[in-house]
Amino acid sequence: MVESSEKLLYFLDDKPYINMTNACTNACVFCLRNQKDDVQGAKLWLDKDNITAKAVIEQIEENKEKVSKNDEIVFCGYGEPLIKINEVLEVSKYLKENFPNIKIRINTNGHANAIHKRNVAPELALYVDSISVSLNAENEENYNKLSNPKIDNAYEEVKRFIRACVEEKIKTTATVVSNIPNYPLDVERCEVVAKSLGAKFRARDFIPNGY
Repeated sequence: MVESSEKLLYFLDDKPYINMTNACTNACVFCLRNQKDDVQGAKLWLDKDNITAKAVIEQIEENKEKVSKNDEIVFCGYGEPLIKINEVLEVSKYLKENFPNIKIRINTNGHANAIHKRNVAPELALYVDSISVSLNAENEENYNKLSNPKIDNAYEEVKRFIRACVEEKIKTTATVVSNIPNYPLDVERCEVVAKSLGAKFRARDFIPNGY
């Protein structure tokens, strides 16, 4: 029985992505969902936000052959996946048991520890191979301008989360979006911050019309 008709699993260039939620603790000026309601035709706005792990697993099962052809699957949609930490962990456990050759990556805003009031990095380390954390800026002032966070001390929380993931030996990359119109960013300084936390660094150009 199909539990959900929502788009929870989608593919970009045949690579699988999981869309867990539309909820987010940021409202980033560069966010793709501010520009459009789909990613390469996959409509990621959910009618409801009570998505279960079972519903995600069901869609993975329906696309098992296509998923199995990949070496990585990514939690990344129109919201912050780690808001639904329990569901992410349950789906990740299923993936490791059923697709042992596929690496698991999470794209996150880095607010998980603040949201859940605990260090979730050790739980993630049980299943997650790599994590991409949105550092977004070189300092708190610019972070707040770019990210419009809904939590207190968000920039410091992001940095603490990055360090926590590094300490758990999760492959951790801190990311920024560069060349955003009207939002100057010191990319070199961002890289210094990322490396001081023990993370790798990646900057990608702003995409005006999304994917």
